[in-house]
Amino acid sequence: MKRYLFYRILRSILSIFLVTTLTYGVIYSLIPRKTIFQNDVTYGKLKSKPDDMKDYENTAFSKMGYLDYYPSKELVAEVKKDNPEVTAEVSDANTKIYQKWAKENGFKLEQYPVSKGYYAVKELPLYTRVFRFYKNMIQVDHPWKINDPDNKDLKRGYKIVNDPMAGWALVGSGTQYKYQIYFNNQFPYIHQNIIRLNLGTSYPTFAGQPVTQVIGGGQGKSDSKEVTFETGRKSKTAVDIYSRQYQMTANLSSRDKNMYNDNYTVTVNNYQDPSMVGNSMRMGIIAVIISYGLAIPMSMLMSRFKGRFPDKVGIALVTVLISVPSLAFIYFFRFIGSSIFNLPDLFPTLGASSIKSYILPTVILGLLSVSGIVIWLRRYMIDQQSADYVKFAKAKGLSAGEISRKHIFKNAAIPLVNGIPSAVIGTIAGATITETVFAAPGMGKMLPDAIKAHNNPIVIGLVFIFTTISIFSILLGDIAMTMVDPRINLSEKGGK
Repeated sequence: MKRYLFYRILRSILSIFLVTTLTYGVIYSLIPRKTIFQNDVTYGKLKSKPDDMKDYENTAFSKMGYLDYYPSKELVAEVKKDNPEVTAEVSDANTKIYQKWAKENGFKLEQYPVSKGYYAVKELPLYTRVFRFYKNMIQVDHPWKINDPDNKDLKRGYKIVNDPMAGWALVGSGTQYKYQIYFNNQFPYIHQNIIRLNLGTSYPTFAGQPVTQVIGGGQGKSDSKEVTFETGRKSKTAVDIYSRQYQMTANLSSRDKNMYNDNYTVTVNNYQDPSMVGNSMRMGIIAVIISYGLAIPMSMLMSRFKGRFPDKVGIALVTVLISVPSLAFIYFFRFIGSSIFNLPDLFPTLGASSIKSYILPTVILGLLSVSGIVIWLRRYMIDQQSADYVKFAKAKGLSAGEISRKHIFKNAAIPLVNGIPSAVIGTIAGATITETVFAAPGMGKMLPDAIKAHNNPIVIGLVFIFTTISIFSILLGDIAMTMVDPRINLSEKGGK
């Protein structure tokens, strides 16, 4: 078992790497980079300011990993390290110094169209971009993370304290995040900021926000609450205290000093609505429960009365479900739900705070999967009816219902359980049409939205997440099989 898990995890990691790298290569080599500005309103407003436009372009390309970029101020500061006499003034002497530096460091020296100020860019080959993506993917926080020249006496280390704002927590000093491990009443109740996933920065939509925050952060209106800060000041605010990050001393404002006793003043907000991941998980898990809850008894009834009225009716229903296009199916049931049951036909109508908003997209998502499960399970149970153990059960005098429930379905449950983790993930990842029709803010809708907006970091991030959870769901399915039937052994024997 241990050997099987070890090699299976290795193969899973390799598969994730291959899929993500292939997607990254296609997007960042075949799609023209200028397309990222097509839906950027800010970029369009800069056409009358050529210098600002050029700086905006290069900054965006730099954040997305296409190139390294030094704007004027940063270039002067970098070159001054080895050439103290250099200035930002455009002159032959300065030009020679900058050109020499650029040549030695692999950069190309450029000048802004109007001001003629210097800047430098370095195009990055695809393999370098991919390497940086994986290199920066896992970020580990530690007490030597922060280097603040204005806070040379900064203490470094960890301590367990009963923090007045966060309760019991492992608090770091010199770390990027103040609360390394903390507890609260939100699932999964124990949280950490020591190891974090970095999938890049979102652009042009959700510009400047980390991809993980866009996908995993709250949505909707800010959730403001009464908070008592370390200095004793009370304020109604939406800040997430647990997200406190270090702020450089030079950038501390008077407001920060009035609220906090240290440099950990950078926070994100709490929001009233669940994240994209949260919405998709809610609808996906319930949809799988609905689909299996309908498909299992339907399959058992059809297989037990094969060729008779219940089986014929079931086959007719399944045929209709398979034949009707998914989009027509969704719109039909949306019309039925909104006109007869008075349920909202768009998610934003009542919002994430109302259970009614989830009913139609969740039920429809579950119904879409019923036909496939029924066909497979019915066929499996019919095939098992001619097995020796069924004949033996009949000889013992068991009824057809008992044989179907206690024997045939017990064996059918093994592959059924194996497919449940994949079904949950498939429902979440495959909810693209459903979430789009109902305007539900989930991961399924986010992927096509990101593709249309040319938000490459979001596309790569979602592909990575979908690939990871899909591949590991197969492993969870295998483990679930062994729990249902202890006779199944996943360990490899005899070198096979």
